[in-house]
Amino acid sequence: MSIKVFVTGGTFDKEYDEIAGKLFFKDTHVPEMLKLGRCNVSVDIRTLMLVDSLDLSDEDRGVIVEYCQKAQEQRIVITHGTDTMELTARVLGESVTGKTIVLTGAMVPYKFGSSDGLFNLGSALAFVQTLPQGVYIAMNGRVFTWNNVHKNKNTGMFEEITASVV
Repeated sequence: MSIKVFVTGGTFDKEYDEIAGKLFFKDTHVPEMLKLGRCNVSVDIRTLMLVDSLDLSDEDRGVIVEYCQKAQEQRIVITHGTDTMELTARVLGESVTGKTIVLTGAMVPYKFGSSDGLFNLGSALAFVQTLPQGVYIAMNGRVFTWNNVHKNKNTGMFEEITASVV
């Protein structure tokens, strides 16, 4: 079983420019993260875009949907910024059927060394292999269905909208 990994950007892949004092995108860190995690799962990585999720447009989400629909793989992980992850999950949940799709991201850039990204990526890869068809968000060791999740802006954690168990 091969897993498609679509990279879209977000904090996950940001780097820090010490001179300008700004975060920026250079390239995805996913291959390095998989190597560091000693991943033994067959994955095919494709960078669709490197965009802060606050800057994702409806057209960008359309590209993500299109690639998910066209992917030969039935299991897909999407790295995504956390600020609008639930919106993209909703669009995918309403548009893509017959596949298991798990979105994940990070609150701290991987290159900072104290990132939650490596843990979240590993969790997403485990969840995508075991969950039934559908669209999910995997963050901080938890998994949520696309239509029952929101990011708590006060805590920075994803939570269920209504109490239920996946």
